[in-house]
Amino acid sequence: MNSISDSPLLGLSQRLPPSNLQAEQALLGALLANNKAYERVSEFLAPEHFADPIHGRIFQSVARRIEAGQLADAVTLKAEYEHSGVLEEVGGTQYLAQLLTAMVGIINAGEYGKTVHDAWLRRQLIDVGETVVNNAFGADAELDGAQQIEAAEQSLFQLATEGGNNGGFVAFERALTDAILGAERSFRRAGHVSGLTTGLRDMDAKTGGLHPSDLLILAGRPGMGKTALATKIAFGAAKALLEEARAIDPHAMPKAQIAIFSLEMSCEQLATRLLSEEARVSGDRIRRGDIGQKDFDKFVQVSREIAALPIQIDDTPAITMSALRTRCRRLKRTKGLALVVVDYLQLMRPSAGTRPENRVLEISQITQGLKAIAKELSVPVIALSQLSRAVESREDKRPQLSDLRESGTIEQDADAVMFIYRDEYYLQQRMPKEMAYDTPDKFQTSLSKWQQDMENVHNQAELILAKNRHGPTGTIKLYFEGEFTRFGDLDQIPEHEGYGG
Repeated sequence: MNSISDSPLLGLSQRLPPSNLQAEQALLGALLANNKAYERVSEFLAPEHFADPIHGRIFQSVARRIEAGQLADAVTLKAEYEHSGVLEEVGGTQYLAQLLTAMVGIINAGEYGKTVHDAWLRRQLIDVGETVVNNAFGADAELDGAQQIEAAEQSLFQLATEGGNNGGFVAFERALTDAILGAERSFRRAGHVSGLTTGLRDMDAKTGGLHPSDLLILAGRPGMGKTALATKIAFGAAKALLEEARAIDPHAMPKAQIAIFSLEMSCEQLATRLLSEEARVSGDRIRRGDIGQKDFDKFVQVSREIAALPIQIDDTPAITMSALRTRCRRLKRTKGLALVVVDYLQLMRPSAGTRPENRVLEISQITQGLKAIAKELSVPVIALSQLSRAVESREDKRPQLSDLRESGTIEQDADAVMFIYRDEYYLQQRMPKEMAYDTPDKFQTSLSKWQQDMENVHNQAELILAKNRHGPTGTIKLYFEGEFTRFGDLDQIPEHEGYGG
């Protein structure tokens, strides 16, 4: 290309936007001739979908009168437009009569509506394309290339979802059928779990698994094992998805993925942790290179076994809410999405362009955004959260819901709030020191008691279900191997039953 006139963009800009004025006229004629035809287009067609603004205005008048239970025909519309003084603006009496002659058949009203809607969709696509081109040429200097891609994807996803014909009311009979099917899935699955399994028996028994549209907060102080528990749940869910697919076809791939947004650890670190847990080889020894041939061979073998697991890891640091939403939408559209894990929400940033007044408001926007993602994409979202030092100042260091109050609306937005707590962690720090005692006997007595306490809580963790919008609260005992940062089931009945809203 040697000149601007050779550019294909110029040629595109000279084309007329897609429209079908004949279909618009035929549809309006059908509506004016028989108002029942409105039912065929009312769910997906709006005034702004018409290419001719006059047609959009007439459709709006027709829709308003029909929905008010009034007759909408050429006579009533003429009287309405004369009264408001806009008859000439809509083409006058002659144009209203012309619309009636443009009607081909009332039965085709639905097809006319789809043609009008399709032309509108294509005009929107052209607008999106022009915005992408203009931004790429520098119209919005604040957006770099990656942010422009993100904005374009978001626009396309919104057009794909909001521009479709989905949504609307669901008959109660249909809702009941869906509920029965959910109960049937629960009945037929091992462990009677209606949602996506966590891989932890006692947690599934308490919660029924992970359910679509739910936002679950997993909170705790540093060192409690939040990431280890989240990866255990993600691993368990991925394994269940793979087993479910392979039960029908040994070579089948799962229809949905587990998305892990790791803002603190890199993909390699997270993969190493997963391998360490499954192969039971110390992650610390792996980092130091202190492993023998036997351990390395086991490491490689396990990596081959779990390579097919449907897990996607995004380790973008300080990811924005809009970027996370866009990537989840893309994954849902391309490979399917079953679960989202965010580690952790305090490291996230709100959507680009928003400037919250303070950190509390910022966290509120993030949790509201995560709940919106869970609902929009119909998937469970697990978000990890750090707790403040206020926990450390209490004698009983088990976290409580009040510890979340300084973190915006986390408790309000979440469907479930879980705290991970390990008594062993705090007891380890309180190991008696001989220099602090007057006599060796007092030291030995104190040391013996400490050792007994350590034995009682060794390799144990508590998952405190402090809020559960859909069922019981309580404490779930878990097994924890510190060497492999690995959680598992502990053969003990959950205690402290109760109900929370």
